[in-house]
This record gives sequence, structure tokens and C-alpha cells, in this order.
Amino acid sequence: MRDIYEVDDCLLMIATDRISAFDYVLGSGIPDKGKVLTQLSAFWFEQTRDIVANHLITIDVTAYPDQLRGDADMLAGRSMLVRKTNPIPIECVARGYLSGSGWKDYVATGTVCGVPLPRGLRESDRLPAPIFTPATKATSGHDVNISQAEAGRIVGDQLVATLRELTLELYAFGAAHAESCGIILADTKFEFGLTRDGGVMLIDEAMTPDSSRYWPKDQYRPGGPQPELRQAVRARLSRADQVEQAAAGSIAARRRGHAHAGQVSRGIPAFNGTRGPLMPLREQLERLVDEMVTKGIRYDEAQRGVREEVHHARAAEGRRQPGQGR
Repeated sequence: MRDIYEVDDCLLMIATDRISAFDYVLGSGIPDKGKVLTQLSAFWFEQTRDIVANHLITIDVTAYPDQLRGDADMLAGRSMLVRKTNPIPIECVARGYLSGSGWKDYVATGTVCGVPLPRGLRESDRLPAPIFTPATKATSGHDVNISQAEAGRIVGDQLVATLRELTLELYAFGAAHAESCGIILADTKFEFGLTRDGGVMLIDEAMTPDSSRYWPKDQYRPGGPQPELRQAVRARLSRADQVEQAAAGSIAARRRGHAHAGQVSRGIPAFNGTRGPLMPLREQLERLVDEMVTKGIRYDEAQRGVREEVHHARAAEGRRQPGQGR
């Protein structure tokens, strides 16, 4: 979740540590989550400049306008100064795999957002070719999938054709890079804006876990849901709802608009699908960002140390809570 402020003729975007699930803002944030997501977006913005211009001016707080210098410590690492655009009122989703709402649409209609697909596909199957599936926002805040023709009626067929081309090119670039690191980029969402001279510009965020489905390639098993980073907190809350004792607290907290501090800060399910008290999300994100993106090593190498610490954490928790089921 981000806060946005006008600064002269630019915008200041601040990625907070707040997190939402099931349309509620949870009471507990994830320390430094905003910093991790900002660094990921900055990485992808830099890497994709040859495909399409983007709104990023700088993330260097020393280059911010003078009136922001007093808040430099708070802004460092979690904010970006960006150009103003006129946001295009559709979300541009690229799907390379059949999952999420796309899977539900396919089961019901044999298509995804009006795009016909071969019969007999399984959940999480790789699609014959990536597809463009736009979406728009309902008044309730939920994403609503629409066809390309419907998107054309909203913003014009020529602009939608341009957005489709850019979306699929950006996805192809990101998916190839992720796969080289042992990660599957199953789908991702982009947002675009129009500049004063009518040019198209990539805005908002780029291929973060908040806007994308990332799966560990070495655990990919088509035919059902895949372990993924983006849904980790949602999955934890969903499982709590299915266990009466745990649900009593979590459902009540969700209805109040927040969750127990421990539910977020203690840890989340790891990529290997295990349950219980695992490493905090911040540590997993920071390590993966540092080792996969900055150092460029493979995902499975980056995950080796994470999995070892997850194992030790589970063992330690078992010793502290004898007799409790998992």
C-alpha cells in the first residue's frame, strides 16, 4: 500500500509497510516491506526502459526537492519521485499460465477474458502463448476482468492495441529473466498513463509480488495451485479461517479491519508449502531481492539458506510447544 503526494510538478510515492487482505487493511504491517517493493519496481523500471518509458525520476533522496530533505531518513529506500501522467483507467494483465481468476473463467467458459483456449487445460498449466487480459475496477474496489473489446470501448481500440503489445513485451522480458533465476512469472499486472503529449508511459509499480504471481520453478506441478510469494499472508489467514480455534481470533480481527500482530510478524508459509512459524516475510524478501536480483544468482541457490532456517525455526517451535498439532 502506498501514499502519494504532489511535490511541485511531480508525485512522491511512498511504499508503506501496511498490508491488506480480503479487502481489509491489516493492523500489523511487515517491517521494510515497502522498501523491498520499491527496490523491485526500481529494478524493473530500469531494465525495461528500452521497451517503454516509465514515470520514475529517481529513488535517490539526495536528489529530491529541498522541501523533502527533512524527511530523508524516512523516505530513503521506500519512496520514488515520479512524473505525473493521466492514468489510463484499465489494468493490463499478462498471463503465461492458467491460474487465479483466469482459471475460474476458463472452467466456466473455456475462455479467459474472451480469449479462447484449448480444451483440457489444467490449473496452473502453461498457456500455448501469453495472453493479454485487461481488467477494470468496480466501485467496491475489486478487479473486474474484461475482454479486449470491452477495454477498447473504454479507452479506444487503437490505445488498447498499443497497451496489449507493450504488456506482452514487458511480460516476456520479465518472465525470461525470472526463469533464468529459477522463478516462474505466472502473470503480472501493469498500469499505464498518458503524458501531456499523448505518449504512453509505464506507471505505478512493476512486476512486484504485489502485482504478480511468482512461483518457484523447482516446485512447479501443474494440475493445482502452486506455492507463491504474493498470496502468503492471504493463505495464512484463509487456513486460520478453516480451523475453528484459530478462526475465532482472525475472523473477528478481519471484521474490525486488522489482524493479530503475530499473524503477520511471526512468519508466513514458505515456498515449500510447510506450515507453522517460519521466517518473517521481510527476511525472505530481502534475501531473495539481494541474492536473486542484485547478485544475479539462481533462485534455488538463494532459497537453500532460507529453507535451512525454516527447518530450524519449525524444530525450535516444536520444542517450545510440545503436544500441539501442526
